[in-house]
Amino acid sequence: MRMTTQRRRTAETNIALMLNIDGSGVVDVVTGVPFFDHMLEAFGRHGGFNMTIHAEGDIEVDDHHTVEDVGIVIGQALAAILEDKEGITRFGHSYMAMDEALVLAAIDISGRGQCYYELDIPVELIGTFDTTLAHEFFIALAREAGLTLHIRSFEGVNAHHLIEAAFKAVARALRVALTVDPRVVGVPSTKGSL
Repeated sequence: MRMTTQRRRTAETNIALMLNIDGSGVVDVVTGVPFFDHMLEAFGRHGGFNMTIHAEGDIEVDDHHTVEDVGIVIGQALAAILEDKEGITRFGHSYMAMDEALVLAAIDISGRGQCYYELDIPVELIGTFDTTLAHEFFIALAREAGLTLHIRSFEGVNAHHLIEAAFKAVARALRVALTVDPRVVGVPSTKGSL
């Protein structure tokens, strides 16, 4: 099993994470940000990740620090699990349809953390969730995990559907990229390292 535990404690957040990327999608998430909890549950379920996240943050200020720092911790966990990157498929993509929304996520576990995010979100809030924070989460995840991550919407007018489709598409793309391919010898790169 490829798994790790991570902890991040700052003046703004206190986060404990357990991540098993070879799980069955069992998720226990409590961040104090209800819509974000829903997105993380979808992320774990569709990625096939067993994941426990308990986060306390300064949500009385706003949700930004909590959302971004959870992205940081998940990214650090992936980086720890994939330290040598030997035998992995490396690349993955997923188109996710959710009612009228259609979103693509494409991933290269390149070691070069970059996020290219083009979702046309029509509203600023879903409940109390600032929709710009989805982008902040994915930036932190990609940077810390060393992923090149592309997220793009092709259709969609419902903000909830668009963001949820993005979380599910990224999870599905990661699931493919993280898969161990028995035909891969060493690191999947002509350079010999990632």
